[in-house]
Amino acid sequence: MTIKRLEEIPPLDPEAAIPFYRQIYDRFRGAMAGGMLKPGDRVPSARALAKELGLARGTIEAAYSLLVAEGYIQARGQAGTIVTPNLDLPTRAASPPTTPDSGIAVPSFRPDSILPFQMGLPALDRFPRKIWARLGARCVRAMQPADMVHPPVAGLPALRAGIAAYLQLSRGISCSPSQVFVTSGYRHTIELIAHSLLKAEDSVWLEDPGYPPTRELLGHLQIEPVAVPVDGEGMVVADGTRLAPRARAAVVTPAHQSPLCVSLSLPRRLALLDWAARNGAWIVEDDYDGEYRYVSRPLPALKSLDRDGRVLYAGTFSKVLLPSIRLAYLVVPETQVGRFEQITQAFAGGSPELTQAIVTGFIQEGHFARHIQRMRKLYAERREATAAGLDSVLGRHMQIDSQPGGMHLILRLRGRQSDRRLVERMRKTGLYGEALTDWTAIGDGPAALLLNFTNIDSRSTAESLGRRILSLL
Repeated sequence: MTIKRLEEIPPLDPEAAIPFYRQIYDRFRGAMAGGMLKPGDRVPSARALAKELGLARGTIEAAYSLLVAEGYIQARGQAGTIVTPNLDLPTRAASPPTTPDSGIAVPSFRPDSILPFQMGLPALDRFPRKIWARLGARCVRAMQPADMVHPPVAGLPALRAGIAAYLQLSRGISCSPSQVFVTSGYRHTIELIAHSLLKAEDSVWLEDPGYPPTRELLGHLQIEPVAVPVDGEGMVVADGTRLAPRARAAVVTPAHQSPLCVSLSLPRRLALLDWAARNGAWIVEDDYDGEYRYVSRPLPALKSLDRDGRVLYAGTFSKVLLPSIRLAYLVVPETQVGRFEQITQAFAGGSPELTQAIVTGFIQEGHFARHIQRMRKLYAERREATAAGLDSVLGRHMQIDSQPGGMHLILRLRGRQSDRRLVERMRKTGLYGEALTDWTAIGDGPAALLLNFTNIDSRSTAESLGRRILSLL
């Protein structure tokens, strides 16, 4: 139960003919109808509200008496006054979302829902909440005045050291803690790189298909994205050289190409590194889920092959822990540490210190490595079960790609079906999905569904969800 902030509710009008007690009554009625006050929410005491509004307490009590008499609020003694539980009050209709002329909704790549097949979510049912709660309580108890001021903008030293050690052991990346910069997510990471190393009118290679927010973010920074095709070996470096040989950077997902999940082959990796070294360009390695490979051990990071200091390695805790903690990290070449420190001081505010402290403890006590190992095994099982369940129902209409790793499936649509229209119908029935054509630079190409499997707990669940998709075809 919460006490609502009164500034969210329309102010009183001293010039109105309606008396103050009635304005307060209308004010609360409107807040309930608008959804700002919900059944069970606590409302301010008459004394507190009178003090805040500068009115006589009797005026507030008159308004509250009228609300009580009509059943809108209830006085609970020392527990305070609350909106009546189970209050059935018609709410104002929300404005319908706007859609393009095609009638297909604009996709969201940062949804705040939890729907079947929702992309970007780890297995929420297997997150070690008890361990997290224990670490959180310990960090809160240990908090000192020095922990309550502004956090270090580049990240807590202990967390930066923990990340550096983890990357050395698991991804083959040799780096010092000073090369690690903690960010608030992928978008912040790309923005930090752009401010540090790029300028307006520069061109940057992006995979096509590829993660759409990258194109959008670079566009806002007046940086030209160059769509470079992807095939079975990853980004076609020769095409990038032909399309924009003097590009200042390339953003790639070598472990599992986003969204096709193919791995960048060794010849392509070496060609990309050679291009960057010869042209003084930068490579941004987005290793968003490199830990989750099911046919063999995780591949070494592209950064581990970098001998000329041209690769910036971007990782995230969103896919291995929780998106809500808003923590990611960037490893920069040693020669660029000073530049990134300068830009971080100018643009970054620092991530919450308490969250960083909890993650640090999670890493230092070994929970992080064990959690990744458990999730790798679980995701292999859930991927197999989900693919089998969906194929048994949708096999005549879709073909599931064989992928070495990742956290989502690719269902290729047979015939002339529109993946965007199917995704739109799925969203309306409570199913999540993303259309492959929304991940291409020109919104065209082969039609396919992108479906996350990490929260599908069994083959029977997948079959049931598959039948719901089948009914929409």
